[in-house]
Amino acid sequence: MSSTELMHNAQFLVDEQGRRTAVMVDIKVWDALMDLLEDLEDMQLVKDAMSRLEQGPEAAGALDWETARDEL
Repeated sequence: MSSTELMHNAQFLVDEQGRRTAVMVDIKVWDALMDLLEDLEDMQLVKDAMSRLEQGPEAAGALDWETARDEL
């Protein structure tokens, strides 16, 4: 779902002065927003891991295969 579609599906609650105070969205829109936020969080985790791994396995705190296997 595009951001334009998300915005068109939003309903705003306003106060006495007409200022937006809350937003209500369809559950499908909410689910799409949650999926998007999870994807963004996952991408940030990968980006952070990659920057650590670029410093080398020891600096990243990576385990060698034998150690990892033994810990499992």
